[in-house]
Amino acid sequence: MTIIDQILGDFFWRALIGGLGVALVAGPLGCFVVWRRMAYFGDTLAHSALLGVALGFLLHLPLNLTIALTCTGLAVLLVLLARSKSLATDTLLGILAHSSLAIGLVALSFMPDVRVDLSAYLFGDLLAMRRMDLAWIYGGAAVVLALLWWLWRGLLMSTLHEELAKVEGVPVERLRLVLMLMFSLAIAVAMKIVGVLLITALLIIPAATARRLAASPEQMVVLAMAVGMLAVAGGLSASWHWNSPAGPSIVVAAFALFAITYATIPRQRA
Repeated sequence: MTIIDQILGDFFWRALIGGLGVALVAGPLGCFVVWRRMAYFGDTLAHSALLGVALGFLLHLPLNLTIALTCTGLAVLLVLLARSKSLATDTLLGILAHSSLAIGLVALSFMPDVRVDLSAYLFGDLLAMRRMDLAWIYGGAAVVLALLWWLWRGLLMSTLHEELAKVEGVPVERLRLVLMLMFSLAIAVAMKIVGVLLITALLIIPAATARRLAASPEQMVVLAMAVGMLAVAGGLSASWHWNSPAGPSIVVAAFALFAITYATIPRQRA
């Protein structure tokens, strides 16, 4: 047995490796959540993930795949409905967030032959990480990070000043849709880590902490990834020593870093 096989055979190290992979992708996407004030949008996509779980059991498909497809479908629907402007955006997000969560819970209740631990999906089940989950996490992270690197200039311009970006010829609507799809993929891989109810926290808190420290958008992205990785390591260590739930422990560690940063360090220029 090789050293890699030994590491991947230990549930704690698999959890740590998976959590660090999620922090890598949650950091930069969380920056866009903070910059664009999209926290409620993140909640909406996260809540729809439970509907993806129900569809996965119903259709006998991999759950990560159905979660990603469900979140993607909802993201496209949100973009289309937002264009019609028949409802305020926050009203639309509220309707879709709670409706998709409720539909997923009701659908699961009608599957008596399927034994589902809802707490694992609501709050994460990081310590049950499998090798296939690691493949999903790092495959998804690679896709998202490659897209961010490729589209960085356009995404940043459309975030900072949308009207000016349109004048400069930046395809703002297309980039917004691509960003929504990246959020969908990130939520699909992060659900195993912190669960439906805490995904948005893992996106927002490290990014908000990094904003206090960064002097440029690029610095904020790097620092958000670093803070997220520290939160994963600290939360898992706390879970190991005090037998606390892993997902919530990671969010608590992220909040502790946020509180310490804002209490002790003056704000930078960015």
